[in-house]
Amino acid sequence: MNPRRVMALLRRHYYLYRSSWPRLLDLVYWPVMNLLLWGFLAIHLQRSGPDLPAVVPVLLGALILWDVLFRSQIGVAMVFLEEVWSRNLAALFVSPLRPTEFMAVQICVGIARTGIAVVAMSILAGVLYGFNIIDIGLPLVAFFANLLLMGWSVGLFVSGLILRLGQGAESLAWALIFLFQPIAAVFYPVDVLPGWLQPVSWATPAANVFEGMRQVIAGDGFAWALFWRALGLNAIYLAAGAGFFLLMFRHARREGMLLQVGE
Repeated sequence: MNPRRVMALLRRHYYLYRSSWPRLLDLVYWPVMNLLLWGFLAIHLQRSGPDLPAVVPVLLGALILWDVLFRSQIGVAMVFLEEVWSRNLAALFVSPLRPTEFMAVQICVGIARTGIAVVAMSILAGVLYGFNIIDIGLPLVAFFANLLLMGWSVGLFVSGLILRLGQGAESLAWALIFLFQPIAAVFYPVDVLPGWLQPVSWATPAANVFEGMRQVIAGDGFAWALFWRALGLNAIYLAAGAGFFLLMFRHARREGMLLQVGE
């Protein structure tokens, strides 16, 4: 991997975002709208039900962490889609740029996009609702890392699907991650799900992360077993996502499909 080629492509995306305020606005618009909606709902539930004192931190913590997963996934996929929309994909890969270097750029941009959105949401949550996600402490780093890893793997998988199926499949960049939301136990525990669906839920890194978050907020300490299970699953997910993207890239290059994506 050549760091100069990675930095060159990162600079291209830096200039892209710097010169486009709608793209910058998109980084914070939807996270802020979601936080406003769910935050006020959480306050209403807490006022209506005195036996639910932790509803605000649980819901807001879940919402912010879900956005880490979504933003990391969409950030990775958007790097690929930006090149498709600008019809620049073929030009990139007739250069010495390697697919692994392109994936490194996708991950770096995904981290940047996620960071901007999460900082905006965290500040707003503190100002409006008095919720400071930093209060979770060091476990927060473990939660963030696992959700970033899962987001990258799904983003790479989506990029591979678009390479294989063409630009008509670009809606998967927004839709595919939401297939995980019902089984990821974002806003409710895994035991709410039907018995046959619970093993499927536990097979996702996100479910282990959100269960761990609720344990920390409830004062039950950090669940190391859930952390290690999430990390192990993420190793499998990331290997599968990266492997699928590389496989689809080789197929597209062999069949001449790189020239057709975006046409």
